Amino acid sequence: PEKHACEALLLTTAGTPFWADLQAISSALPNSDNHWCRLAISDISVLKCGQEAMRSVQALTHANLEANKEIARRRAAEAALKESEQTQHELLIEAQVLHMQLRHLTHQVLRAQEEERKQISRQLHDEIAQILTAIHVNLATFTQATPINPKDLIKRIDNTRKLVTQSIEIVHRFARNLRPTLLDDLGLIPALRSFIQELANQNGLQIHFTADSEVEELDIANRTVLFRVAQEALTNVVRHSQAKSANVRISKNADAIRLEVHDSGKSFPIERMLAARQEGRLGLLGMRERVEMVGGRFEIESAPGKGTTVNVEIPLG
Repeated sequence: PEKHACEALLLTTAGTPFWADLQAISSALPNSDNHWCRLAISDISVLKCGQEAMRSVQALTHANLEANKEIARRRAAEAALKESEQTQHELLIEAQVLHMQLRHLTHQVLRAQEEERKQISRQLHDEIAQILTAIHVNLATFTQATPINPKDLIKRIDNTRKLVTQSIEIVHRFARNLRPTLLDDLGLIPALRSFIQELANQNGLQIHFTADSEVEELDIANRTVLFRVAQEALTNVVRHSQAKSANVRISKNADAIRLEVHDSGKSFPIERMLAARQEGRLGLLGMRERVEMVGGRFEIESAPGKGTTVNVEIPLG
């Protein structure tokens, strides 16, 4: 016997379509040319509807998964966009703060320059001009026709020479304050030692200074930064800390030169002083800007009973 099966869309006698499962078996009778066939017809419309519904459910499930993936992707993109906007907002605020700090520093630089010009002008008028006037008066007496006692002449010449020497010393002091020649000619250590000795003599401050010779490995720009920071830090000690002594130490570690200026005087609020608008001087902000300009690190510590310590590190190479 041979079996055959198929599915077909048929019509009922009323003309209503339905799905039918056709199962047929055919065979031939022995020793006869007659054939017979048995056909079974089953209505599978409900099964077909179930299968169609299952395919629809599967399609909807797949579409739902894809929709969830798309929603997740869009949410991730939205979150990334919000994070980017937040980052840009933070960067904008940081840029605005840096811009304000730059403007503040620029104003301080201009005020400091103007104050320095005013001080130089006043000192030139009060010291140099007066000395030169006295020299002029002394020289004028030499041209008078009246006889001059030789001893009196020698005394006037000695006084004039002293005035000239005094004016030369004042000019040299101006030059050292503007730019110490020792820094360019001999290096940082001699320049700092000379400044410290002069500052100690003028103010009675005991300053202990030690330095490693490797500091001279820095280029002139970095050595100038260290000199100016030490100069400003020690000047602040004299002006504000009321300390009797200070320590200045320059040392070399693995890959940097380190400057430390410590005093045991009065402490002060660091953050407030960094933000303060100090008339005529750059102060702590100026020191920090100098150090950061050459890629260095600037730190300052101040606490009651412990004084103040300024730490600077400038990388080698």
